[in-house]
Amino acid sequence: MLTNIFLFMGMGAGEITLVMFAMLLLFGAKKIPELAKGLGKGIKEFKDASSEVTKEMNAVTVPVEKQA
Repeated sequence: MLTNIFLFMGMGAGEITLVMFAMLLLFGAKKIPELAKGLGKGIKEFKDASSEVTKEMNAVTVPVEKQA
């Protein structure tokens, strides 16, 4: 999936390697897993919130469709 995103952005192997090296220099080897963990938690919270909104929308629209 990650390769699809990079291919969509027009990035090749050289650019991906350069970005990874820059991240390693900026954040360090110990900080990168912490950043990835925080990013993962943020994505999970976003998915949970969006699924909750979808459930609420479906709960409201189903009774309206049955009345019509």
